[in-house]
Amino acid sequence: MIYTAAENRYQTMEYVRCGSSGLKLPALSLGFWHNFGIHNDYGVMKQLCFTAFDNGITHFDLANNYGPEYGRAEQNFGQIFKEAFRPYRDELLISTKAGYDMWDGPYGNWGSRKYLLSSLDQSLTRMGLDYVDIFYHHRMDPQTPLEETMGALDQAVKSGKALYAGISNYDGPTMQKASAILRDLHCPFVINQNRYSILDRTIEENGLKQTACTDGKGIIAFSPLAQGLLTDKYLHGIPKDSRIAKDGRYLHKEALSEETLRKIQALNHLAAQRGETLAQMALSWVLKDAQITSVLIGASRPEQILENLKILGHCEFSEEELKEIDRITA
Repeated sequence: MIYTAAENRYQTMEYVRCGSSGLKLPALSLGFWHNFGIHNDYGVMKQLCFTAFDNGITHFDLANNYGPEYGRAEQNFGQIFKEAFRPYRDELLISTKAGYDMWDGPYGNWGSRKYLLSSLDQSLTRMGLDYVDIFYHHRMDPQTPLEETMGALDQAVKSGKALYAGISNYDGPTMQKASAILRDLHCPFVINQNRYSILDRTIEENGLKQTACTDGKGIIAFSPLAQGLLTDKYLHGIPKDSRIAKDGRYLHKEALSEETLRKIQALNHLAAQRGETLAQMALSWVLKDAQITSVLIGASRPEQILENLKILGHCEFSEEELKEIDRITA
């Protein structure tokens, strides 16, 4: 059966300008960090992508080592793209990253020119694409000169293999230095990708949020639900089918301390008073101000995407609600 996108897919989604650039991102973007690996059902993966795009989520976010196994998410997306999305390529915003461990030896990690450009070529092959819309360096590298790493991003753009450059997991001061280098190279650096949630406000503490705004760069937030803590899944402890119980690599049991449990229970009570689920309130909180361009959502079922979409147009908070959230999480 040939996939045909919904005709009304652009009617309800909000599109936000990425910093001072001409690029717009949907308020919600689909992340491929989890649920697109070797252990996931391919039919469900397709339905996740179809549900997202049918509702105006035009941005699909990947990385070279998303899986498991490394490269598997890109490979699976490449097959979905070949089967269903090729006619819609110009309507899609596809991003990938390199910076974490990917292959054996000294050239398969961090931020060298050799690693980044080789990884991008591999990513394009896995996805069956001629170019990606955004290519990110995935994390700061304390050993490679920043000029080399940024020069590789610039080369990726000038070669036509990426349209825009981005950085991920950078702090404010390093982002400012990277931005200056890319500005001198006339490279379209437009976006930062960082962890941000009610429970994790590191980008406020390390200056990234304010620096990006001052510099005219966008911010896309990942883990807005704190790896599932800001949902109803953990309100009564750790379920047997949860990510903590089954995996524990990205979310450890220690993360759900008694103090954290009390916080999410209190936040859930506030969300109920707002007529929302805890997850919906957590997403709305991230999107409440203009400094955030988009928020990355993950999903294991299409219904989760549809639930998240209900926040569109309802991301306002009263001063009392914001103060209460700060009090709960202090």
